[in-house]
Amino acid sequence: MPHSSDTRKAAVLGSPIAHSLSPVLHRAAYAELGLTGWEYGRHEIDEAALPAFLAGLGPEWAGLSLTMPLKRAVIPLLDEISATAASVEAVNTVVFTPDGRRRGDNTDIPGMLAALRERGVEHVERAAVLGAGATASSALAALARICAGEVTAYVRSAARAEEMRGWGERLGVTVRTAPWEEAAAALDAPLVIATTPAGSTDPLAAAVPARPGTLFDVLYDPWPTPLAAAWAGRGGAVVGGLDLLVHQAVLQVEQMTGRAPAPLAAMRRAGEAALAAR
Repeated sequence: MPHSSDTRKAAVLGSPIAHSLSPVLHRAAYAELGLTGWEYGRHEIDEAALPAFLAGLGPEWAGLSLTMPLKRAVIPLLDEISATAASVEAVNTVVFTPDGRRRGDNTDIPGMLAALRERGVEHVERAAVLGAGATASSALAALARICAGEVTAYVRSAARAEEMRGWGERLGVTVRTAPWEEAAAALDAPLVIATTPAGSTDPLAAAVPARPGTLFDVLYDPWPTPLAAAWAGRGGAVVGGLDLLVHQAVLQVEQMTGRAPAPLAAMRRAGEAALAAR
């Protein structure tokens, strides 16, 4: 375990990356943990630039956070990946071991579960997923652990529908697909996970039922989304993108620094302050 004043580096990589809150969260953790020699930056890196960037890192590097479009592109460049990362073919965390190996993990999935658990959601009979991108496959992996019944995925194309059913088979989840035009029907599920880009779910705000269950909206800026605001207005429980971001970052900090538990409350406060200042 390095001394707290030893110089150590970590960073978030992706493209685009300027919007990332990861530096705010990780730096808040370092301050709380007294890791005065630790630095956390951000680098605009696409798939083509990733191999050279990794090759140029020195022994002072502890780890990396990865966002799009690198979560799959990094896998061939690693020495090993966790079973969780392999289950969705996506790595968002790279840890450099003392012997120089590159180990990949996915903290999005346990981060989702931790964010739901914080709101008292540990088991559901059925669920709905809005969207079919990389975050949707992570949502299915999380649901594989807490959903007893069917998951309905609302998607925009036949190709996306086939993809989601394939992920369901791989992850052991019964996935039924429905066209996006029927997405309002999703809102009756006890747990709804919205994984779509900003604006996509805005028209659904008017369709929130009188007694909604739990909404997990993975967006955090702008917040609240119209759907999340309408959901909360009806008394439903809402889990937001900042909850996910903080919980997955907590796990990253613990893996990269070897310190546990990471300071969840301080990291969340830093994230909320940064968003409020935008």
